[in-house]
Amino acid sequence: MSITFNGLGSGLAVADIVDALVSAEKTPAESRLTKTESSLTTDISAIGALKLALEKVQDSMASLGDSDKYQQRTASGSDDYVQITADDDAQPGGYTVNVNNLASEHKILSEAFEEGAAVGEGTLTLTSGDDTFNIDVSDEATLEEIRDAINDSSSNSSINATIITDDEGQHLVLAAKNSGVENRITIAVSDTDGDNTDVIGLSALAYDYEGVQNTKEIIEAKDASITIDGTLTVSSPTNKFEGVIDGITLTAKKVHNEDDDLSDVSVTENNNNIQSGLNSFISSYNELLELSKDLGTSSDGSAGVMSGDSLLRGVMSKLRSTITGSVELSGGNSLSLAQLGVSTDRYGVLSLDTDTLNEKIDDNIDSVEEFFVGNKDEDGDGFASTFDDFLSYYTDSDGIIENRINTRKDQLEDVDDQRESLAAKMESLSARLYSQYNAMDLLVASLNNTSTYVQAQLENMPGVVRQSN
Repeated sequence: MSITFNGLGSGLAVADIVDALVSAEKTPAESRLTKTESSLTTDISAIGALKLALEKVQDSMASLGDSDKYQQRTASGSDDYVQITADDDAQPGGYTVNVNNLASEHKILSEAFEEGAAVGEGTLTLTSGDDTFNIDVSDEATLEEIRDAINDSSSNSSINATIITDDEGQHLVLAAKNSGVENRITIAVSDTDGDNTDVIGLSALAYDYEGVQNTKEIIEAKDASITIDGTLTVSSPTNKFEGVIDGITLTAKKVHNEDDDLSDVSVTENNNNIQSGLNSFISSYNELLELSKDLGTSSDGSAGVMSGDSLLRGVMSKLRSTITGSVELSGGNSLSLAQLGVSTDRYGVLSLDTDTLNEKIDDNIDSVEEFFVGNKDEDGDGFASTFDDFLSYYTDSDGIIENRINTRKDQLEDVDDQRESLAAKMESLSARLYSQYNAMDLLVASLNNTSTYVQAQLENMPGVVRQSN
């Protein structure tokens, strides 16, 4: 531990002198580091803002490269009677639809049986559509047990069985799981009493077997039926009609009565993604353009934070060149954004002429799609893909901009290291100066003491005459 004597011998303000000398050494270095830190931080912020703006432009153009968003079909005409959907195969046009009848699931009802009584022994063969399965019935089996055997059969995927009890007794109800005439239920019986057609024993459950209908039909199995444009009638085992009209799925919901208006179905082509995508691109590009001017130009005597920066100049120059370029299409044709109505004013600001765009879409939508998406048959790249590749060179996680940001961050860490080094150096300088000034102060004190002693001795020598005050 060192003890500091501030001017005890010399009368000098040692602490103030040391602080001033240390400050004189420290201030320029600190100023340089602060300036460097500020410059690096400003650069990181500026190129970060540039990257975000470029990514926004990149994303807006990427949406125009999605082939699934082109030539979409919009179907209208869904009402109380039909529901309409359309895919890309649907061609623009209009149709009238009349729902003649809806599809229904077949349902049959047995005669009444006494609860808990044995029905009869034998085998039931049930069929609905392509599904046929057998149920073996014992001589003691009740109607409930037959119901359970039908529902629990691993071979049964087409019939639901249930029991309804009324004043007369229990009735077995069989309902087809699928609608349509082809899924109509039949029940063949092999009765152990030898008679498979009478209403005694298990044969009482026979339906539509060898002309026998010992059970009653509750709901008739029907196919759905529609008539298109008043002339073409189509049937379906379900209420859904697929492929009747290319690309259109019709679902019947309600039967048209004689006085009801027919359902009007129309299909239109939807290419709204092109205009909305271009508007988004133009908006994001103009924002980027404004940012680049703020970053790179001088105004009011002060330069932008990236004025003269080769990165900013390079990316904006290449971007302008890419936007004005054209894409070679199949058949030897070519197309550019300018031909699609994207124009540039003298300040570089983009705008869209929707009339020109719509005219181009109406004239040849395939060429417009190929321009952005590329040729699917030849696996070629369209403008959107090429544009994305170009900007990815700057915006990717290992791209030019991110590499520069990482370099600046490394330089900032180096500035922090230099600050720590400077602090240690100044602490050492302060200790050394205090040591020197303290030594000087002690020396001066010693000299003053010696001077006082010598003067006192001289005054006490014989023959020394004191002067009178």
